[in-house]
Amino acid sequence: MLFRYLATGQSLASLHYAFLIGKSTASLIIRETCVALWDVLNSAVMSQPTTAEWRDIAEVFGQTCHFPNCVGAIDGKHVRVLKPIRSGSRFYNYKKFFSVVLLAVSDANYCFRYIDVGAYGSSSDSSVFGHSHFGRLLASNALELPAPQNLPGTTFPAMPYVFVGDEAFALGDNLMRPFSSRGLSVERRVFNYRLTRARRVVECAFGILANKWRFLHTPILFKLDTAINAVKAACVLHNFVRQRDGYNFEDTLSHALGRTQLTGVRGTAHGAHVREHFCRYFMSPEGALPWQMEAIEN
Repeated sequence: MLFRYLATGQSLASLHYAFLIGKSTASLIIRETCVALWDVLNSAVMSQPTTAEWRDIAEVFGQTCHFPNCVGAIDGKHVRVLKPIRSGSRFYNYKKFFSVVLLAVSDANYCFRYIDVGAYGSSSDSSVFGHSHFGRLLASNALELPAPQNLPGTTFPAMPYVFVGDEAFALGDNLMRPFSSRGLSVERRVFNYRLTRARRVVECAFGILANKWRFLHTPILFKLDTAINAVKAACVLHNFVRQRDGYNFEDTLSHALGRTQLTGVRGTAHGAHVREHFCRYFMSPEGALPWQMEAIEN
């Protein structure tokens, strides 16, 4: 019954008639099964990568997205929920509906490596990221990322392994974001293009998730705790199915999850230096792609 709900988003009334059980019983089954799925599958399909696994992830990013030393793409999406009791406007987002934020880190195979669910819908990506468990691990250098390594074809300097995100995230030593779109040089436009190629994997992962588990296309008609557990269960099921079943490309083209709010955030000076070195590398003979100049003109 849980899979029927996650795959279709049917109401409790529909499940009541389909399975000939009470609505409260159906609600209890969904709630307890979601918790059990997360407890069992989380360590199996979404465990924290080791240093060697981070290197493997970076190798796939380099081969498929042409962004070396990249170990993940970060983004956040709004998941519609019923207004929690006595929550005021904290869950009311800028798109004028109530939601919680799903913050996710995806690898190049469209699997989620970290998720954080339940932040206020009124929060921005940068705020959610800063208060998330993953954000704290990254800030404290506790992710066991590999030591800095030379970019392919170069001998100096050694570059850190990085995550890529959109304008909502603050630039950091291990987190790259695009340049502002105003008055960009060719070099910076190429960097934005290359970063977007890498960052799109998390958008595709959200598309696969929402189109496989279609309860995400409608408001989740449960209490907040159950809604959060349902989203977490869908994410580990996404990884479980993705690793065994592959994916349909058409599922990546659209989804019903809303974008989170973009707000201005300040980055670090060293992060800016790392980004500038990536800029120069992407324009060098060692790092340039044959089609990148044509791509930024279109």
